[in-house]
Amino acid sequence: MLENKDKTQRMVFTALFGALSCVATWVIRIPSPLGGYLNLGDGLVLLCGFCLGGWYGVSAAGIGSMMADFFGGYLHYMPATLLIKAFMAATAGVLYQVIRKGQKSRTLLAATVSGIVAELFMILGYYLFALIFLREGTAAALTIPGNAIQGCAGIVLGVALLKALQKAGVAD
Repeated sequence: MLENKDKTQRMVFTALFGALSCVATWVIRIPSPLGGYLNLGDGLVLLCGFCLGGWYGVSAAGIGSMMADFFGGYLHYMPATLLIKAFMAATAGVLYQVIRKGQKSRTLLAATVSGIVAELFMILGYYLFALIFLREGTAAALTIPGNAIQGCAGIVLGVALLKALQKAGVAD
């Protein structure tokens, strides 16, 4: 985590991670049949939780991902994305710290397990959003495979980026 940084540095990292979450979500997107899209933003959302934690990680992940929906014209997804991605970052960050318990030898295990749990919440969140708010009915189940693929890619990307940042000495 970047907890040893002062408040200004944490705010800068929060803005940077939020912008990266937006770009990773918005730039590389594959439209899905129900009006959403697959993207690589989940890797950055998880990284927000792993590295920033707390309100910083939640803010960067939620706002950055929501802004991608705004820029991409998916305005109806903005509230759901804000909540789902913020919750993902919170879940990933808390579980990562609990599993790791300060031991660098547990980084891969902690990041992978917390990423899986966070991505399961994402899959469930978008399914419920499509079912309840978009009134997609049974077609909401069609969001599950695409979101599962996106989740797997997000875990791989998030863990790889975390390891790279640790190797560079930016994250512990």
